[in-house]
Amino acid sequence: MKLTIATWNINSLRLRQGLLEELVGALTPDIICVQETKVPDELFPETLGPMLGFAHVLRRGMKSYNGVAIFSRFPLTLAEDTPDWCGRTDCRHLSARVEVGDKPLTVHNFYVPAGGDIPDRAENQKFAHKLDFLAETKAHFAAYPPARAILVGDLNIAPLEQDVWSHKQLLNVVSHTPVEVAGLNDWMAQGWHDAMRHFVPPEEKLYTWWSYRNRDWAASNRGRRLDHVWVSRDLVPGLQACQVLREARNWPQPSDHVPVAVTLTL
Repeated sequence: MKLTIATWNINSLRLRQGLLEELVGALTPDIICVQETKVPDELFPETLGPMLGFAHVLRRGMKSYNGVAIFSRFPLTLAEDTPDWCGRTDCRHLSARVEVGDKPLTVHNFYVPAGGDIPDRAENQKFAHKLDFLAETKAHFAAYPPARAILVGDLNIAPLEQDVWSHKQLLNVVSHTPVEVAGLNDWMAQGWHDAMRHFVPPEEKLYTWWSYRNRDWAASNRGRRLDHVWVSRDLVPGLQACQVLREARNWPQPSDHVPVAVTLTL
C-alpha cells in the first residue's frame, strides 16, 4: 500500500489551524506531523483532526512554546518510553506506532532546539542545549536502531551546501555551522536515510524555510532546508515521491516554514 506523510512547522496551531485544510487538499496525506503547536494539551482543538478526516490524533504541548502533534487516518498508539531529551520535558518529540499495512510503522515527530544566535557553547546556553540534544538523539538511536520507521520534523539544521542560499556566508550562522551539521549527520548515521535528498540531488538547491525578515521572500529566495523526512534503511526501496509545498509560504498569515510530504509503499 502507499502512504504519504507530511510534516510542517505550523508556528502556532490555533493561529493557523485553518491552513491545514489547504495542506490536506494539496498533499492528500495519510499522516500529518506538525511542530511548534504552542498549545497545552488541555486547550488542543479536539475536533480539528476529525474535521479534516483524521480520526486519530496524538499531541504533546505546552503553553506558548514548542509542541508537536500527529494526525493520522490510521490508528495510533503513543510510544510511552521515549526519552525526556536533556531532562527538560519541553514537548519536542512525539513517537507513535501506526497500525498500517501488514506490520506497524513507527513515526517520530521532532522539533529540535533552534539554538539562539551565537554559535558558541560557552557563550550561548541555547546553542549548548541544541548540541546536547543532537548528542542524545545519536546515542538513543545507536542503542535502538530504527526499523520500519519514519522520522520527520523541524530539525533546525540545513546540513548540505545546497540546503542554504549561501554556504560561505552561513558557515558561522546557527543552523548551518559545521558542529551542528556533524551532529545531525551523526544522528542520521544511526540507521536513517534522507528521503528528501533521495529525490533531489545534493547539488540542487532545496529549501523549506524563508525568514519573515525578507520583505519579498520569493524574490530574494534566501532559504534554508530546516525540515526533514528520514526513513529507516529497510524502507528505502519503497520511496516513491517527495513534494515541498513552496506555495504555502504565500498562504494568508503563513508560517515561515512550508509543508513537506514523502510518499512510499509499505
